[in-house]
Amino acid sequence: MTFEGGDKVRQQLSDLIQKARDRGASAADAVLVEGTSKSVSWHDGKIESLEHSEGADLGLRVFFGKQQAIASSTDRSVAALDELVDRVIAMAKNAPEDPFCRIAEPDQLAKNYLTIEMADDYEIEVSDLIEQAKVAEDAGLAVPGITQSESTDAGAGQTRITLATSNGFVGQYERTSYSISAVMLAGEGTEMERDYDFSAKAFRTDLASPAEIGRLAAEKTVRNLGARKMPSCQVPVVFDPQEASGLIRSFIGAILGSSIARGTSFLKDYMDKPVFAEAITIIDDPHRPRGYRSKPFDGEGIATHPLMLVDQGVLKTWLLDLRSAAQLGLQTTGHAARGTSSMPSPSASNPYVVAGKLTKEELIKDIKSGFYVTETMGMGINGVTGDYSQAARGFWIEEGEISFPVNEMTIAGNLKDMFKAMTPANDLDFRYGVDSPTLRIEHMVVAGLS
Repeated sequence: MTFEGGDKVRQQLSDLIQKARDRGASAADAVLVEGTSKSVSWHDGKIESLEHSEGADLGLRVFFGKQQAIASSTDRSVAALDELVDRVIAMAKNAPEDPFCRIAEPDQLAKNYLTIEMADDYEIEVSDLIEQAKVAEDAGLAVPGITQSESTDAGAGQTRITLATSNGFVGQYERTSYSISAVMLAGEGTEMERDYDFSAKAFRTDLASPAEIGRLAAEKTVRNLGARKMPSCQVPVVFDPQEASGLIRSFIGAILGSSIARGTSFLKDYMDKPVFAEAITIIDDPHRPRGYRSKPFDGEGIATHPLMLVDQGVLKTWLLDLRSAAQLGLQTTGHAARGTSSMPSPSASNPYVVAGKLTKEELIKDIKSGFYVTETMGMGINGVTGDYSQAARGFWIEEGEISFPVNEMTIAGNLKDMFKAMTPANDLDFRYGVDSPTLRIEHMVVAGLS
């Protein structure tokens, strides 16, 4: 997809905002999200599904003092946009007052925002994606022990985001994304196992090869064969990087300004206090070149910047947009995210745990008996209390070695205790958007055989 001229789009949003102002709005902003995506799902030597979509969605938010409303449209004709302005103004006039709703002040807006490497030339055909999915399946099926593939998928996307506000900000950036994944099956009947692997990157050249993804998915699946269920116990638990990133997502959810303002976070009273073990430092970096969720400005036109979230275990900040900052009597941290039909709300960009000093092998070598978790399942995380309980599978650790597969286990604890008993390995790899090295937690309740 070739996007229409950037100047034309910026002018269209500015004109739309002016129409809202001419009809009485005290302030307004508009966002246009344009994109194209292609995806292929391959199974058993043939295409299972093929999708190609292109589109653009425009959202307009207007203010009448402390009343606000937002509406969106995929039709950008003059008549449709006139109707959109009338509709959203009527909605705003009938909306309840919100003392904390606001638009950025001129001195808060990004003036000369950073140019970040986020998009390549996006020269990829559907035929390329078909070949990638086919290669991934063939590589997985070639691994001894694999009985069949569940699916292999390849996709690519291109997005351009343009934001304009009534107080003078107009910004635009593009990003691309590519992905390849494979799910493999091994065994038969009740002894069947499945596992997967994937790669997702902003640049095509950074993507793992399809053959590697297929092979790794298959090898992980075969390793799960013969899984046991262990007796209930209290032991050290080590989280594979993918599952470790899930723990960090729970932390991110607990420091969103919206949660803090509502009093619904288990960390609401922990600012400038130790939350993690001293070995843990967490940074959010929206400026990482080729970062999967990098961006030069946020959903309210505020310049983004790298931010230390946790410094040697101590919680240093909340993630704030303008509204939650006003509720808390603070300044926005430039973390507003938004869609075309939803109000801005705080969100992280590329948060990660800084790598530790130990290798994964060194991290587990003194564990006489423990659980190495490769997958968790369920919704057993309470954001208000921090209570944590998840179904899990992975491998049992014996005498410092990963020994045999286990499944049908449950791990439980409280995130406040888990964070303070956490040690990072040195194997940080930026793969998931929220990234972490392998993490060890000294003691958790592991439930299995009674």
